[in-house]
Amino acid sequence: MKIGVIVAAAGSGQRMGAEGNKVLLPLHGKPMLQYSLECFHSLEEIVDLVVVSREADLELVKDLAEKACPGRVVQVVPGGAERQESVYKGLKALPPDTDWAIIHDGARPFLTQDMVRRGLAAAREYGAVALAVPVKDTIKQVREGVIVDTPPRQELWAAQTPQIFRYELILRAHEQAREQGTSATDDCALVEALGHPVYVAQGDYGNVKITTPDDLPGSAVGAVGFGYDVHRLVPGRKLILGGVEIPFDRGLLGHSDADVLTHAVMDALLGAMGEGDIGELFPDTDPRYAGISSLVLLSQVRGLMQKRSFAVANLDAVILAQQPKLSPWKEAIRARLASELGVSESRINIKASTTEGLGFVGREEGIAVQAVVMLRSGQC
Repeated sequence: MKIGVIVAAAGSGQRMGAEGNKVLLPLHGKPMLQYSLECFHSLEEIVDLVVVSREADLELVKDLAEKACPGRVVQVVPGGAERQESVYKGLKALPPDTDWAIIHDGARPFLTQDMVRRGLAAAREYGAVALAVPVKDTIKQVREGVIVDTPPRQELWAAQTPQIFRYELILRAHEQAREQGTSATDDCALVEALGHPVYVAQGDYGNVKITTPDDLPGSAVGAVGFGYDVHRLVPGRKLILGGVEIPFDRGLLGHSDADVLTHAVMDALLGAMGEGDIGELFPDTDPRYAGISSLVLLSQVRGLMQKRSFAVANLDAVILAQQPKLSPWKEAIRARLASELGVSESRINIKASTTEGLGFVGREEGIAVQAVVMLRSGQC
């Protein structure tokens, strides 16, 4: 199945109070748009990627796309005066044999692989899907300053992007809207106007759209956690770090696979959430965890994160090992952890260091890891 992505990034930034395009404003040291591009680039299912930009920003966005998506051809096309026109131009830029079109707002930088894949799974079943979350507040319909209706809250969902459609369906919906001169605030409404049902896939409260300065991180809840773990090196065991098997004449001793890096990462995640530590969740006296892959345990920790609407903003870890030399394996470890945590590799940093022959690490008796993580949440 051929999947194409359109990232709408042709806004003016007026509501943001920005002089230029808000998606090019810095967010944690990178342009806002870069986060979405990196996420889509990390998904091997994505074949074509189109960014719709303002004419004035075309060269800037092209340079950014090359940086965010190394080795991938990214089309950057000029948009229209309104979002609907911009998305239509993006659709026309996709190859005509595209099967699925993913439409995403570049001003939603907290996209994850999980969100995209949830949407794709639902779209393959229903043909038209929007990520959305149930509203938390009671919504009032107001006319001329007076409440005229209170819709049932259990029926109200806040629509997000990505929104995913069969390509021919969303193209036909846009073309009908152009013929009839109608407009809508999102692409689902155009498909609805065709009489085709649009289904909801579970979104994420952290998948916020940056529209005004109040939406910027700082007004959202964040949490920092620290993790530390150490395991002894012994003969006859595999050496597993971050889910990657490292060729070595010894491995780490432990009740599970003794993946010391993943253990430190889990402790950092649990610490950020205030959920104790891995010893409490996965005691080494429990036979269920004997020899278990630490990535299985990490998936359970990630389940806690999702229930709390947390996602990894960034993870930084240092592996302290005199031997073996880990430089050749850092990128594989980084990629594996990013995949397991459902984030782009740009949010994961892995370092390796020795202790210059000092201490138990220097004597090659064991390996230690320190990890720091920042979680973000859309909940207030």
